[in-house]
Amino acid sequence: MRAITIPEPGGPEALVWAEVPDPQPAEGEVLIEVAASAVNRADLLQRQGFYDPPPGASPYPGLECSGRIAAVGPGVHGWAVGDEVCALLSGGGYAEKVAVPAGQVLPLPPGVDLVTAAALPEVACTVWSNVFMIAHLRPGETLLVHGGASGIGTMAIQLAKAVGARVAVTAGGPEKLARCAELGADVLIDYREQDFVQEIRKATEGKGADVILDIIGAKYLQKNVKALAVAGRLAIIGLQGGVKAELNLAALIAKRAAITGTGLRARPISEKSAIVAAVREHVWPLIGNGQVRPIVDRALPMAEAAEAHRILDASGHVGKVVLTV
Repeated sequence: MRAITIPEPGGPEALVWAEVPDPQPAEGEVLIEVAASAVNRADLLQRQGFYDPPPGASPYPGLECSGRIAAVGPGVHGWAVGDEVCALLSGGGYAEKVAVPAGQVLPLPPGVDLVTAAALPEVACTVWSNVFMIAHLRPGETLLVHGGASGIGTMAIQLAKAVGARVAVTAGGPEKLARCAELGADVLIDYREQDFVQEIRKATEGKGADVILDIIGAKYLQKNVKALAVAGRLAIIGLQGGVKAELNLAALIAKRAAITGTGLRARPISEKSAIVAAVREHVWPLIGNGQVRPIVDRALPMAEAAEAHRILDASGHVGKVVLTV
């Protein structure tokens, strides 16, 4: 088969579409003939040599895919050759075939085509696990989403609105904020021009956000704690603004607040399978009834993965960038 390889870490030009050995499904795995994958920030870090795949995972980038099951390994039940699916991966999505544990496979949601479905597993699993399974966002609460126009952000807005929460977002510029508003965001904050702490306090009559979903990390840590409501929950899922920061613990204790940090890729198969099962139970029906939809900025051929990485680097997109085989 062909796959996007990284012979040497570097810029987008380091991605090479090359012939590689076909994967084989092990016990408990299925082999997917890939129709599409989608680009995530983690792929950019892997390309640069900063985010190695976990032990035993495919060396190729790509944390999600859609396609058709081409083979079923021993011990797999409930899936058959020819099924159209999408899947959460530990790597290997930028390829013509990928082997994946059966528990990380999902059927296509009603009304979503095979290519578009590639944009769903990573964002749906990330948002549902952090905002709902860990931070327990409830109806009537306020969620602040940093990077509201990103793939994660566009999913978080829709899921939070679907369960009856109020949503505030930060994004860069009026065009991205307008797209967030179209998806249901109630409070629009241009991080280039406005202080999100002041804006969220103003919008909540001084209370603050009950849950914050943060992709920035160190740069926003102190401000995020200031923006939290009493008993607020800060879920950190990205480190675009650095990895080290000081925190006034007295401020955290005064608010009885909680901070969590999670990633998906290196979790045990059992944990990822549980998240995938929860997404199938709770998110797939919302997609089926039209309350939530995948947001795809554009689709490019897999061989043009370098261009897709440049698009993400430039942050000019809204939603996901998809790669098609």
